[in-house]
Amino acid sequence: MAAELKKLRWRCRRGMKELDILLTRYLDEGYETASSEEQAAFQSLLEVQDPLIHAYCLGQERAPEHLAALIQRITANSAPKR
Repeated sequence: MAAELKKLRWRCRRGMKELDILLTRYLDEGYETASSEEQAAFQSLLEVQDPLIHAYCLGQERAPEHLAALIQRITANSAPKR
């Protein structure tokens, strides 16, 4: 699992700092306890281009059904931690 997480962490590095933060936070706080379906959805999300992921997170584009719940979970706690 450690090797898989290392690969996923690398794939969370995006061209947009905002996405880096959101995706890495999800990886650190939610991925390991997520269902296998949600983990597969996350891996699928990492195949999507940055502008589209960003639009999903901002609600500017409707996420495909298989990604919608994941996007909601990722953005639910998107306020900066203090």
